[in-house]
Amino acid sequence: MSSSRSRILIADDHTLVADLCRNLLEGEYEIAEIVSNGRAMVRAAGQLRPDVIVVDIAMPVLNGLDAGQQVKEILPSVKLIFLTMNTDIELAAEAFRRGASGYLLKTCAAKEMLTAVREVLQGRSYMSRTICKDDVDYLRRKEKKLIEEDERLTERQREVLQLLAEGKVMKEIGGILNMTPRTVAFHKYRMMEALGARSNAELVRYAVRHHIVSV
Repeated sequence: MSSSRSRILIADDHTLVADLCRNLLEGEYEIAEIVSNGRAMVRAAGQLRPDVIVVDIAMPVLNGLDAGQQVKEILPSVKLIFLTMNTDIELAAEAFRRGASGYLLKTCAAKEMLTAVREVLQGRSYMSRTICKDDVDYLRRKEKKLIEEDERLTERQREVLQLLAEGKVMKEIGGILNMTPRTVAFHKYRMMEALGARSNAELVRYAVRHHIVSV
């Protein structure tokens, strides 16, 4: 295998989708690894230093948006291509604000994936043809509002919130995030205070509304 080939990390919790991506890309690129959640993606990216990461937005443990942002902090040059079934242009705008180079709907044709990878490796951006680029660009220009909303919670609080919304208990969350249940409870209290939430159900609704978890 030629070492000159660009290296791609695939992150998707659906085995079928991940295998399809690998089969499509491995003839032209080196597949560094396939992972099934956002935390595994962040670890693998730091170790393997891929050129491109093809990442599903709706992943367990840590979603693709937050995982992608964390990876860009340690590997600013990595190209992120987000995959999703969600046609919401606000989600597309958020993905590009988090550092996306490409944004693909999972309903796209296989050749569009190859086109997207080639484009981002050339330093260009790529978006599924079925999404209106002008609408996404307009929303990206409203960046101040997006940043203010994003900064209501810290990175750690977003991680705790996703795990809470996925139904995990304090002890499980503590084990995943390497903290005590008491610290998890503290983060939950601070989140509820910051968001004005009065129940777990309100926290979950916030997590869904802001794409921290998918329905």
